[in-house]
Amino acid sequence: MAGGLEPHLAALRRELGGPAALSVLVALIVVAVTFLIWRFVQGRRSGRSAVLLLGLCDAGKTLLFARLLSGRYRDTQTSITDSSAVYRLSQDKSTNVTLIDLPGHESLRLQFLERFKAAARAIVFVVDSVAFQREVKDVAEFLYQVLVDSTVLRNAPALLIACNKQDVTMAKSAKLIQQQLEKELNTLRVTRSAAPTSLDGSATGGPAQLGKKGKDFDFSQLPMKVEFVECSARGSKGEEGEADLEGLQKWLVKQCQIHMDGVCSCSAQCWGSTFLLCGQL
Repeated sequence: MAGGLEPHLAALRRELGGPAALSVLVALIVVAVTFLIWRFVQGRRSGRSAVLLLGLCDAGKTLLFARLLSGRYRDTQTSITDSSAVYRLSQDKSTNVTLIDLPGHESLRLQFLERFKAAARAIVFVVDSVAFQREVKDVAEFLYQVLVDSTVLRNAPALLIACNKQDVTMAKSAKLIQQQLEKELNTLRVTRSAAPTSLDGSATGGPAQLGKKGKDFDFSQLPMKVEFVECSARGSKGEEGEADLEGLQKWLVKQCQIHMDGVCSCSAQCWGSTFLLCGQL
């Protein structure tokens, strides 16, 4: 094979003026192929432009959604369908994301996640910091279902776990919430022996495995960076006051910058970031 190609390579070298020119041509071809691959990957990323708001009922997703969009307080009720709107980051009108608030009711949340998960650039998981102690098993169950979903694993959208209702005295801290979730998720991964399935029921082909085998689970073991933030959609002064969403807003800006730059600055292993919001109604 090599002998058969040698005459052609020799002829190409003569036409290009020598081996140096041929090396330049090969280098240009490699660069062009690399660029095309990069554009393909970026095209897949840019097709995912939504930030999903997830969480249990009464976590405060809808009020948080309203506060981000208008800055104003409004009375909310349990959602039975999705709501979406463009959220503009700072004064730069070209910098925006589509926020989608999904229902948190047990009979609806997986159905709506199934519908929108493929479009998710990021996921904001809202947790009620006040009710967390009695809801921890339900919160961990829903989060586990999100983390082992095949589409979420494949796309690895930025995932934010944020702690809301911090204006209430009995609210649990982000650190305690993180510790309790790690404990519950560790229990779930041990007790789930069946192969993980996507929300449409298709198997992924292996046993669910969160974190590192043989070690107690913690969020640092995930392929994406996980962050926790404390926030309050209601605010310390209630309806008349401002919400405390600075940490969330900064995170959204960071995610948009990562998306525009095409490079994640967190770590070599980072496929996305995780930020769980602990909710405020």
